[in-house]
Amino acid sequence: MIKNLDIELKDISKIEGHTNMGIVIRDGRVVECKLKISENKRFFADALVGMSYGRISTMMSRICGTCSSAHVLCSIEATEKAFGVVPTEQTMRLRNLLANANHLRDHAMHLWFFVLPDLFDIDSVLDFGKDKHRLLQDGLDVKAVGNFMSEIIGGRAVHPFFGVVGGFTSFPDEEKVKKAIGALKATRKKILSLIGLLWRKRGKLVFERETNYVGLINKDYNFLEGTLEDSEGKVIEERDFGRHLERVILPYSNATAFKMDGDEFLAGALARLNVNRKSLNRKTKRDVKEYLKVFPSHNVFDNNLAQAIECLNIVDNSIKMLKEPIEEEPLVKVVPRKSTGVGVMEAPRGTLYYRLDFDDMGLVTFADLVIPTQQNVINMERTIAAYVQSLLGKKKSKKEIVFEIEKMIRAYDPCMSCAAHFLSVDWS
Repeated sequence: MIKNLDIELKDISKIEGHTNMGIVIRDGRVVECKLKISENKRFFADALVGMSYGRISTMMSRICGTCSSAHVLCSIEATEKAFGVVPTEQTMRLRNLLANANHLRDHAMHLWFFVLPDLFDIDSVLDFGKDKHRLLQDGLDVKAVGNFMSEIIGGRAVHPFFGVVGGFTSFPDEEKVKKAIGALKATRKKILSLIGLLWRKRGKLVFERETNYVGLINKDYNFLEGTLEDSEGKVIEERDFGRHLERVILPYSNATAFKMDGDEFLAGALARLNVNRKSLNRKTKRDVKEYLKVFPSHNVFDNNLAQAIECLNIVDNSIKMLKEPIEEEPLVKVVPRKSTGVGVMEAPRGTLYYRLDFDDMGLVTFADLVIPTQQNVINMERTIAAYVQSLLGKKKSKKEIVFEIEKMIRAYDPCMSCAAHFLSVDWS
């Protein structure tokens, strides 16, 4: 058993953005585990001050190319709540479709290209033989459907611009909608195949540690609306979420962390499925009935399975929404006023929070953002420390420990770009 060791993981691979991790082991005990997010701070919140409300969503989509739609939608919600704008039913349906497209594309990239190698104990999808090429093509196909949905609803796959405060400026035609429905239907078997693979490989990736899970609760498992609920049954209105969050400064990281009501918590697909799985689409629940039995789960690796189940639910919900007529409609009138608005939604990696303060001209006077990965940092550090401790007891080699740490970090699916690529480890 390893007694004393300093581990420095640099530029962790197969995640979004850049981060390092330091782990200190003394006398056979993990005494320190620090996630050192190394992305440069970009001061997006400060850049918003003095900006007119109509430009906010375009600016905030640039925080991250991976989940740009989430930042567009959440900033729009905060703005509309501030000005008392009530979007139409169709607008909300289109926004749900745009959020679905974002999650589908993002989950596909993570699951098929970042996680699959871990299931087969190899370093990269580039190491797959010809027998796995069909599997990788499935991932590309699912990702392409997410991109196409984003294009026809939002204007383009990344940094969509059709959605604005008060509604949408353009609408998909019937031919494109039919094409999207057909493409979604074609992905169902591919997603179910991945879910089955994750289930069969589940025994390879297991580490349970109880924590508190937080996610939106609603009747149809959408990512935009509802009340926040944790695994202990506490219910929080969206507008009040910020009052429960406590910022924690990490001197070794370029990103702050957060606690909720003084303690760590976890957001993301695993949290959503733990607290809101009863609201999944009926067809989804029917086809993943066996897999849902493991939820609520305290195994962080089940975040991968939860994301895959969400992909299937996105397909089923999106087909249903796209079958309803989409007609051109004018934007809802916006009248700026001195006010504060809060936007809360589920981004791919967890609950995203925006608070925007405006003056009576509709110019931003203050902005506050809480990113999902920031909410998960403390939980990541503590769970990884406990995981490494368990690996020491199993007499794992240095190389094996490093690989297992990588797998767990990837299971969290962190996005360092939002919170502020290849992994090497220095042992001493």
